[in-house]
Amino acid sequence: MASKKSKSRKEVLADELEQHFANYTKLFVVGVDNVTSNQLHEIRKSMRGEAVIYCGKNTQIRRVLRKLEEQGQEDLEKIRAVCKLNIALVFTNGDLKTVCDKIVENKMPAPAKAGALAQVDVIIPAGPTSLEPTMTSFLQALNISSKISKGNIEILNETHLLHQGEKVDASSAALLAKLEIMPFAYGLEVMYVYDNGSLFEPAVLAISADDIIGRFKNGAKNVAAVSIELGKPCVASVPYSLLLAFQNLLAVACATDFTFAEAADIKKYLKDPSSFSFAAAPAAGGGAAPKAAAKKKSTTEDDDAGAPGGGLFDDAGDDY
Repeated sequence: MASKKSKSRKEVLADELEQHFANYTKLFVVGVDNVTSNQLHEIRKSMRGEAVIYCGKNTQIRRVLRKLEEQGQEDLEKIRAVCKLNIALVFTNGDLKTVCDKIVENKMPAPAKAGALAQVDVIIPAGPTSLEPTMTSFLQALNISSKISKGNIEILNETHLLHQGEKVDASSAALLAKLEIMPFAYGLEVMYVYDNGSLFEPAVLAISADDIIGRFKNGAKNVAAVSIELGKPCVASVPYSLLLAFQNLLAVACATDFTFAEAADIKKYLKDPSSFSFAAAPAAGGGAAPKAAAKKKSTTEDDDAGAPGGGLFDDAGDDY
């Protein structure tokens, strides 16, 4: 009877998983190491309406995935390949970046456990503690300087107890528990993201639209540089070719008597730089400086007002 009941429960969970794959096109493969059932319940509550968390045995998940693959959903093979160790599936149809942030945010502080790897550096601050004087020898075994002050132990120096990535020993875990320090935080860890047949790592979600546009611009600049160097124009290189041609025209105009409208200002500057150094300063003496500048402009023999075209290239081609 118990066996029949257990089998019925498995069938219910399998049907539930199949229904999730039918209702959702996106999911996260998350690690659930060190996550308690109560914490998982709280995470489910916080994500209600946005995502569904499915926990089950990996063998059962793979069996359901294999069944769906045989029914024509071959892309699910990618998920089946990563269903290893202690994992769960988070189904959603919402924005992947938003849901991923909520998954990562749902972490709870946890005490250090012997044998676990330290997530962060753990530093015990100097100062009074709630430890009784009988704990002095325990602190000495950990090379922590202390003294008895007002009936309790006071730690004299700040102590770097654990380094990130190293294994927590039993003595350090016991000390942190007695000091009521919970240095670590555990929650669901996003390992893979699945979206309409594509499986990728969560780091991809951190790529913003600005990053994509920036990469595209850099790529276009590289294409333009290669095109100009090879002398083979393309859509990306034409604007730069026009700028280079315009620079050459300005150089010729500055070095010779040849001129055109766009070169007038730079030629005036080269002829008399001092007249431009005070152009932005406020006029003194009732606007005498602007009048003088206007008078100078009207008497300049190099005025290009009558030049044909007025653009970068002349229609008649006489200037070239």
